[in-house]
Order: sequence, then structure tokens, then C-alpha cells
Amino acid sequence: MECAPQRGPPGAVVICFSAPEFLQPLSCSSHSGEYGGYGGNHFSHSGNQLDGPITAIRVLTNWNFIVGLQVRHCNQWSDYVGGRAGKLEEITLHLGESITQAYGKYGLHCIHKLVFITSQGRQFVFGRDHGYSFNAAPLCKDAVLHYVSGRAGRCIHALSFHWGSYTRRTCRPCVKDEAVRGTTGDH
Repeated sequence: MECAPQRGPPGAVVICFSAPEFLQPLSCSSHSGEYGGYGGNHFSHSGNQLDGPITAIRVLTNWNFIVGLQVRHCNQWSDYVGGRAGKLEEITLHLGESITQAYGKYGLHCIHKLVFITSQGRQFVFGRDHGYSFNAAPLCKDAVLHYVSGRAGRCIHALSFHWGSYTRRTCRPCVKDEAVRGTTGDH
């Protein structure tokens, strides 16, 4: 970004900045859900979208339902939500790939099945085909999954999907985790 010449008092400093491309205003956003059963404590990963596009998802499942969930935005993982016992699966999206649809099944208390479909036509299926169906998709053609929210406890009780458009779907160059956390390693 270039600054236009500014007039001010002598010695004044003009500061110009520009937000990273993935933080530019959304051209379209929508919300799908909440889908699921009763119970659990509310969670939202809305702040994680500021780290950039979704690049990976971890899902913990057991024989009957979706136990837990964690989402990575660029190189930063969200807080884990849900229970602790089950089989952990992790999916990693290709460069520029995004989640464009999610569907699944839920019962009275937990999400039983969760499927993510990507912009490259890949499908990732978690859980068991049992319960009431849901189908979540953005309202706008170019929108992708920005973050999830819902309710969790011993399982993922309910999910909402939040969609939007990025001007750019790739991450800025990664910064080492230590630098992101503000530590230099010098003690």
C-alpha cells in the first residue's frame, strides 16, 4: 500500500498500513445451523478466522458419534472442543483448497456423522450414518467455510457453519510459533 502525501504539523509522522489480503472485507457471508441435539457448552472459533483460511481439521470419533473437533487456520490450531475418548483423524487441505459444503447426521444429544466437501471435489467422512440429516452450504457461489461454532461437552452436541469469501485463499508465509506467541527463546 502506498501512502498519499499528508500535510501535518512539522515533525508529524504519517503511518500507513494495510491488513493482509485474507483479512480484507468479505464480499459475502452467511451462516448455516445450528444443527444437532441438546446439551453442551457453547463454543465459537470466530476469532480463528483472523489467522487465515482453514488448512486442516481434526475430528475425534467413537463407535457412535463425533466426540471432538479442532480446526487449523493457516498454521494456528483452534482450541479443541468436545470429549477425550475416541479415534483421532486429521485431514489436510491442499494449497488453495477450501471447505465448500458440510453435511451429516445428528441425534437427540450428539452429532453422529460429519462430511466435509472441498473446492477440489474431495470428501472427508467422519462418524456413523445414523439420525436426522443436515446439509450446510454457503448462500454465495464463491463463499467457503471460515469457522465453526456450536455446543460441546462429552461429544459435539451441535454445529453451526459460518461462510464467507476471501480475496485470497492461501496463507501468508508462516511465522515460527515462538514468534507468534511473542517469545524469542531468550530467558
